[in-house]
Amino acid sequence: MLRFLTKHKLLYILPIAYGLYNLAFDDISIFWYMYTFALLILMSVAILFGEIHEEMRTWKSFAYGISAAAAMYLILFAGYHLLQLLGVGSVASTADFLAIFTPASIWHLLLLMFIVVPGEELFWRGFVQQQLKQYVPAYAVVPIAAVLFGLTLWLADFWPGIFAGTAVGLILGYLYEKKKSMPALIIAHLLLMVLIFIVFPF
Repeated sequence: MLRFLTKHKLLYILPIAYGLYNLAFDDISIFWYMYTFALLILMSVAILFGEIHEEMRTWKSFAYGISAAAAMYLILFAGYHLLQLLGVGSVASTADFLAIFTPASIWHLLLLMFIVVPGEELFWRGFVQQQLKQYVPAYAVVPIAAVLFGLTLWLADFWPGIFAGTAVGLILGYLYEKKKSMPALIIAHLLLMVLIFIVFPF
């Protein structure tokens, strides 16, 4: 039994992760505290059991991170306006989501920068994506990991976020498999959050 649990950590850690996300999204008044708590736990799991790589020079990590952030923002921007054009009701839900979860203080920004974004990348790309290689063919790892990442936003009752999270997960997951640079992912993810929440919100 112990050998099974050691080998198949993903099978029980993934439900725990969704439980932590659900707990964080359940009460908006304490969201930042619970979300930070959740990501600290998941970051610890990833550091203990994940595969964290850094195989690029610093300047390359920044270059790939900036490029990936720009690509993700453009994809999300286009997707948002496509849904708006089709009239499927994403505008109100996106506005509500941004109003609720946009960082409202320097404290929130610091949490986003040093815990939330690194924690998500370490867990979803460094742990979940790598653990999936035990169960599915190589070509399916990134898409499945991306969908699992996207589903976290469903717990916030933000259905367009499933597609947004999946698109982001596809790009970041592919980048990690090709370039093996966790710093590039963290830079890309952080810049994307800054663009969406602060600089050019939808």
